[in-house]
Parts: sequence; structure tokens; C-alpha cells
Amino acid sequence: MSTARARSGAVLALGSMSCVQLGLAASVSLFAIVPPEGVAALRLVWAGVLLLVIVRPRPSSFTRSSFGAAVGLGVVTAGLTMLFMAAVARIPLGTASAIEFLGPLGVAVLRGRGAGLLWPVLAAGGVVLLTEPWHGGADPVGVGFALAAAACWAGYILLTQRVGDTVTGLQGLAVSMPVAGLVSGAVAGLVVPDLGAVATWPVLLTGLGLALLLPVVPFALELLALRRLAAGAFGTLMALEPAIALLVGAVILGQVPSVVAVAGIVLVVTAGIGAARTGDRRPDVGAFVEREPAPAG
Repeated sequence: MSTARARSGAVLALGSMSCVQLGLAASVSLFAIVPPEGVAALRLVWAGVLLLVIVRPRPSSFTRSSFGAAVGLGVVTAGLTMLFMAAVARIPLGTASAIEFLGPLGVAVLRGRGAGLLWPVLAAGGVVLLTEPWHGGADPVGVGFALAAAACWAGYILLTQRVGDTVTGLQGLAVSMPVAGLVSGAVAGLVVPDLGAVATWPVLLTGLGLALLLPVVPFALELLALRRLAAGAFGTLMALEPAIALLVGAVILGQVPSVVAVAGIVLVVTAGIGAARTGDRRPDVGAFVEREPAPAG
């Protein structure tokens, strides 16, 4: 692999992560108008519509089992996105992203080749520093939502692998994302009774922009990056996402971290890099390749 090709792949991967975090920051700014559940539903509904129109999934591409897995993936995607939105409404973006990152990190550790408990211990230490339980400053409900999102992200990885092993191209995503839109829309309709009143045309168009920023554009950038990078290198770069979230939260949302919080992010990122390098499913597939086309909520 040429140095120029690897460098362009790294730029694409960093661009994808930046789009994810910018999309999340923009979503937070919309909370004053639409509750977090409504913002998550807006993003997923638009993303589902866009993928249906662009990909147009074919029934012949699925078996009964693979279609069921794609539907399950859509349900988990809805849970991941809505739970993470609920988390960032209560705790800083960098903290929520680091806690959510425990999901893929846990999957990587379970597949790991050595290192034992080193990576989960480092990650746990980082989360403790981020939440500072001795001060009682972190909203426990927000932390709980982020932990639930982490569990959904782990399930997302496992289901994405199953769908990816049996369905070609973007066919699986073109089913899972519309399902995620339907599920999140139904949940938002129950949780936010006046959702129809706040869903004005400006809000709907903002939701379309958010769907492009997260997940449509990041997913396209990731696909291009994966054509230029080895899986291990890609997984290592993805481990930087909590640090990018911390930076975006500080610059865009004014969530300036303490020195202790920065140390926590460093521990989580270090654990993620270590797990990515030792947690391949097989030589050509990295532990973090199968990630939400932009979760991070």
C-alpha cells in the first residue's frame, strides 16, 4: 500500500468521524426546539428514506434469516441512536462518546489475542475520570443512557457482521435504516405527544441536513477509507473518535473539559487502539470496521 493512498484513507476516516461529531453537535443545538427522541427520529427517518431511494433493496438479495437479521439491526440502530441522543442531552458529548465506545471496545476485547484485562481496565479508569463519581457531577441518568447505547452498539456490530456476511453491497443497510426510522418514529410519537406540532418545514429540512451529515456522508467516507486502509489501521483511527468528540464538544458546544476529563479520554482512546490492534475477527477484518454508519448516536 502506497504512503499517499494510506494518507488519503486516513484523511477520509478522520473526515467521517468529524462529520459524525459535528452532526451530533448540531443535533444538540436542535434540542431547544425538538426533544432528543424527536431529533433522533428525524435523522433516522430521513436516512431511511434516502437509502430506500438510492439503493432500492431487492427481495431476491435476502433469505428469510438475513432479512430478519437486517430488521433486528434496524431495531438496534434505533435504540443506539435514541439512547445516545438522550445521553448527550444530559452529559457532555465527549463523556457520552467515551462511554458509548465501551460497546465496540468490549466486542474487540472478547475477540482479543492476549492483553487480558488491560484494555477494559484502562477504559473503565477513563470513564471513572470522565464521570468523576466522587464529585457527583455527572448526571447518572445520562450515564445510564450512554451505557445502554454502548450495549446497543455492541449488538449493532454483531448484527452488522451477520448481515454483511450474507447480504451484498448496501442492501442490508437499505432495509435496516428504514426499519430504524419506523421504530424511532413510533417511539418518538409516544414519548413526544406534540411532535407533529414542532415538526415544521424548517425543522424537517434541518433533519434532512442532519441525516446527510450523520449517517449518509460519514458512511460513504468510511467505505472510501476502507478501500485505502488495512483493517487494523482503520480500527486504530476509529479509536480516536472519543477524542474528536471531546474537541467538537469544547469548540462547538462550549463543553470545555477539565484536566481530569482529558486524562480520561486519553485512557479510553489508548484502550480502543490497543483493542483494535489485538481484536480482529480474522486477519482482514478489524474489530471496529462494522460500526454504526455514524453512531455515535
